[in-house]
Amino acid sequence: MSSSEVVTHSSEETIQQGREIGARLKAPVLLLLSGDLGAGKTTLTKGIASGLGAASEDEVTSPTFTLVHKYDRGAPVYHVDLYRIADFHDLETLGLEDVFAERAVVIVEWPDKLTLRTHWPIVRIRLEHVAEDTRRIAIDDPAGVLTNP
Repeated sequence: MSSSEVVTHSSEETIQQGREIGARLKAPVLLLLSGDLGAGKTTLTKGIASGLGAASEDEVTSPTFTLVHKYDRGAPVYHVDLYRIADFHDLETLGLEDVFAERAVVIVEWPDKLTLRTHWPIVRIRLEHVAEDTRRIAIDDPAGVLTNP
């Protein structure tokens, strides 16, 4: 079991932290990103996707309205935003069962609305807006996904 915390002082540092996380990931894995609006979840995801080689930072945008973005220059990376999901029926229409049938990295924002279960390793990341550009990023990695070579 591994837990860590880092504080970033700019969007660039948050993206760099994401790159470092992404570089250590191997599919399949589920990343659960929580934090208030504006906490930096999508900014961190830009770095994660870049670190995995799935997309450039500029290609990664918030899936707030489309709900799911797929980046696949290598292992597929799904970026899911459940903020607008109201109930199980809404969740069902996203087709996440099919996503979990792939060998992918799945990044979920607002994971408290995710009722699907998976046997994949799970990394929980909590982002907290501390000051204007300062974010606290707490990582809970019970399976040791980020510490295994």
